[in-house]
Amino acid sequence: MNELEILGVHRNRKFSPNHIGNDDAIFSMTAKELQKRGCEVTIICEDEFLALETITQPSIFTMARQKEVVSKLQILEKVGKQVVNSAFGIENCFRTNLTNALNLNDIPVAESYIVPTSYQEDEVFEKIKGKGYWIKRGDFHAIHKEDVSFAVSKDEAKEILREYALRDIPDAVISQHLVGDLVKFYGVSGTDFFFWFYPYDNNHHKYADYQSINGDSAHYKFDAQQLNEVATKAAGAVGIDIYGGDAIVGKDGQFAIIDLNDWPSFAPCRDQAAGHIAGRIYEKFTTHN
Repeated sequence: MNELEILGVHRNRKFSPNHIGNDDAIFSMTAKELQKRGCEVTIICEDEFLALETITQPSIFTMARQKEVVSKLQILEKVGKQVVNSAFGIENCFRTNLTNALNLNDIPVAESYIVPTSYQEDEVFEKIKGKGYWIKRGDFHAIHKEDVSFAVSKDEAKEILREYALRDIPDAVISQHLVGDLVKFYGVSGTDFFFWFYPYDNNHHKYADYQSINGDSAHYKFDAQQLNEVATKAAGAVGIDIYGGDAIVGKDGQFAIIDLNDWPSFAPCRDQAAGHIAGRIYEKFTTHN
């Protein structure tokens, strides 16, 4: 029986803010797990992938996020290549797309509105209740710390929008600030793997000063199985198999998803996760599910 030939497209380092080593680790471990299953794995970076004129492998697993790479992967999917995560799902995780997808699929989320970065009106800010606003670039993931910014007032929020406009970011998502515990989670669709933890308790967060805004973890009780089910539904809504995200858990145990990412680092659980990730990839490539 011939080996399954798989191409792995690694994530460009600029798309791994403060997680370069962690992203390297989970991708390499997944490749090794695929090799254990008899796969012939070739790994290249995003720039190398763009330079290829011909791709012989029928199947591709990827952490790529560069827009040109995502577009090329989508073209390959349309002509029959298998890609995990799907490049269409990766694009759906860009912030504006993600906001629309979660709202359309009744996922519990923070109240959010999509606006052009030229927006300087008051209507959206007056709709959002609570203290403060989260302003997030809409066209992509967070690359720089400022791509997800907290504003204590609408005037400060408008200034952030103006700064985004100067950086040629076309739109932004304005979200309600939720009070509660920040919980980070990782999952692999089609498996029983789901891991959650309190990032501030473990000094694990891309931008540590967010803790001063969100506050220390109070460890409010909540239904972890329900979080698993909602996260799985959210991943299905955007079309990704390997995912992670963040939720805020309130005093009443109710939670809301505030972020969802295609193939995060799995840093605190990669030893357990790598086999499940490889298993899901292998299943997708061999059963066409």
